Amino acid sequence: MTLDGLRPVSELRAVAQRLMADDPSVLYAEPDRRVFVAMTPDDPMYSQQWHYFDTVGGIRLPAAWDLATGAGVVVAVIDTGVRPHADLADNLLSGYDFVTSASMGHDGDGRDADALDPGDGCSSGHSSWHGTHVAGTIAALTNNGVGVAGVAYGAKILPVRALGCGGGYNSDIADAIAWASGGSVSGVPDNTTPARVLNLSLGGSGACSTTLQSAIDGARSRGSVVVVAAGNSNAPAGGFNPANCRGTITVAATGPGGAKAPYSNYGGVVDVAAPGGNLARGAAAGILSTLNDGGATPGNDIYQSYQGTSMATPHVAGVAALMLSRNASLTPDEVEALIKGTARGFPQACSGCGTGIVNAERAVKAVFVGAAQASDVVEVEPNQTLATAQAISSFPARVLGTVGSTTDVDHYRVAMAPGATLTARLIPNASSNYDLALRNPAGVVRLNSTRGVGLPDQFTWRNLNATTTNFYLRVLRVSGSTGVNGTYTLEVDVQ
Repeated sequence: MTLDGLRPVSELRAVAQRLMADDPSVLYAEPDRRVFVAMTPDDPMYSQQWHYFDTVGGIRLPAAWDLATGAGVVVAVIDTGVRPHADLADNLLSGYDFVTSASMGHDGDGRDADALDPGDGCSSGHSSWHGTHVAGTIAALTNNGVGVAGVAYGAKILPVRALGCGGGYNSDIADAIAWASGGSVSGVPDNTTPARVLNLSLGGSGACSTTLQSAIDGARSRGSVVVVAAGNSNAPAGGFNPANCRGTITVAATGPGGAKAPYSNYGGVVDVAAPGGNLARGAAAGILSTLNDGGATPGNDIYQSYQGTSMATPHVAGVAALMLSRNASLTPDEVEALIKGTARGFPQACSGCGTGIVNAERAVKAVFVGAAQASDVVEVEPNQTLATAQAISSFPARVLGTVGSTTDVDHYRVAMAPGATLTARLIPNASSNYDLALRNPAGVVRLNSTRGVGLPDQFTWRNLNATTTNFYLRVLRVSGSTGVNGTYTLEVDVQ
């Protein structure tokens, strides 16, 4: 069968299903998809960045670049500061130095408006230039014929210095989180370029402190996605902060073969994995990015491979920026759910590494672009039955709902014209498992999506009836939060 013009894939799938159902002689029917060449940047060292494109160990980034670049999104790198590397400088904003201790700061003073990395080697004479490496993975200049590429090369980096000689204090890191996300910090000028994504490639042992958790909660309330490293002790990440803080996307590391990197932390608090490299297999197996060759003080721009969950984390932060550049209305919970829900399976063993390896292509494609122009609909109770179902009549729509109790069930009514196609996606809060079902006018469940805790449920349905028909979307709690913490977003479109 040939259809004239371009049609939504959801409509073509429905036509294919009907062909197979109506004609037993049809062995199979499927859409004939059109494919395109994925972007390949001209950066000369891109071919060494296996972590972007390798089909086994990479994050499937090139196809995502055809949809988004991170343009318009600010990503804060809360780290050692950043050097103005030639392959990065044009994407750097003015940040802030939150290292209170002058001796740890290694710059002769305490807090100031200079977020450049003066070096963290101090007495050892060897600096890591850690923040510069992390920032390059996120947003190195790309397609400029120089050096390496960045995951979200259209984004801007907000350097926020919180680590110096010997690391950094939770109090400084907490203030850095607050300021980077647009919050107020006493004695510090307001941040005029708040970040939608915060990258924290740092950590220490112990529980998440109240100070740190409060800062993360505040950042999330302002719409910032907080991405953190799981840690490099080959131990349960639940014993390390901020990996064990609530509301973060905690990232484990994999090697080129897709297995857990030998050093990576693991466990129940880990949400997803990303390439962190494995230098035991040589420099080519590491994560290549921007760096500096200085010892105790800055030297020249270079490129070098590192390994660690610190290197895995900016891959996820970059993907979050790509998603937000495609739809700035995404909430932190929505970004987390989509990243976890679209991750690909591990090609090798990676126990305790989350839902899979971050898949940039699928994550960006999963973004509900229509939500940028969607009408926000606030759930109205009672809507527990078909008879009391809340009507949705303007599309695309984004329903902001709440599971009020363990027995609460929410229904939404959608009137579909003959031939119309409905697409629905339920995004729960990160700690809950809510299922999405489609019921017909008789209450019979025709579709049911059951993904799991923190994962989005989605399906497409076409009205094959000859008349306009009411269909009902049901949100059902399986486990997790209720009341003020039992939030979800239901995205609905009918075409």
